[in-house]
Amino acid sequence: MSAGLRFTPMPENRPIREIAYEILKHAIITGDIPAGERIVETDYAGRLHISRTPLREALRKLERDGLVECVVRRGVVVRAFTLEDVSQIYTIRNVLEMLTLPAVIKNVADEDIRSLREKLKDMDGCLEREDMDRLSQLARSFHDQITRLSKQYRILRVIESQDEFITRFSALAIRHEDRRSQAHREHYQIVEFLENRDLANLETLMAAHIERSKEKCIQALALQRETPQE
Repeated sequence: MSAGLRFTPMPENRPIREIAYEILKHAIITGDIPAGERIVETDYAGRLHISRTPLREALRKLERDGLVECVVRRGVVVRAFTLEDVSQIYTIRNVLEMLTLPAVIKNVADEDIRSLREKLKDMDGCLEREDMDRLSQLARSFHDQITRLSKQYRILRVIESQDEFITRFSALAIRHEDRRSQAHREHYQIVEFLENRDLANLETLMAAHIERSKEKCIQALALQRETPQE
């Protein structure tokens, strides 16, 4: 188990198996539990302060998510993300984001435009300082703010289920200097199209924008895996 990973006792106002699932999912996605690590039931049940039954239920759900797998003579092991995994995660997120755009155009208000422009100013500062971590956070927040304007809550729940994955992987794409400058210019265009209620141009730009981000992320991840670690 990762030496830096620490679990605390969990509240009882929600099903224990669900809280265990969310804690483990977050730790796997962020890399706190690394790929290849065994999930030893007695060890993890002790750290989560739960019995092994709800832990097993959480692990079954993680297996359905493709985050862990049962390996002969090893037990439950954390899976490494493949490039295909990342591609599928982005594809799901991108298709759903595109579906929300007509409702976004219908619901966007002047105060939303002002808020998005303020966020763009903050992103300007991050680019000047080359603060890529903060820029990545703001870029995700920018897109999340737009999709939430749709108020299509069933779609939003599915989008949110992918957010932790996207947050981790999008940071790779935004570190490409050519992509981050272009992406930021596109963010300004997106707000302009929203302000003008121009759905046709918004859909065209957004489709290209999120597809380019997906491609850059996959390229960056592939390069990262090809580069020997020191």
